[in-house]
Amino acid sequence: MRYYVYLLVSINKERVTSYVGYTSDLKKRLELHNNSKGAKFTRGKLWFLAHKKMYNSKSLAMRNEYLLKKNRKLRDKIKINYLKKIK
Repeated sequence: MRYYVYLLVSINKERVTSYVGYTSDLKKRLELHNNSKGAKFTRGKLWFLAHKKMYNSKSLAMRNEYLLKKNRKLRDKIKINYLKKIK
């Protein structure tokens, strides 16, 4: 089974917020986040997929999700690249 580690971005006037997670169904998970049925942190915001990476095992995806969550420099780099793309 395939698993994805993803980084979501929510943009508002004051700042850009990011969220990292993993899932086996990326489309469904993004839909849940945008319908306020995902993680509590993501409720009430509009989220966009800024980054995704596929893994062949759940344990590898979970490990890399943890690393991405802790690596602020990489998260900020991904956010900046995403913002450049959409402008």
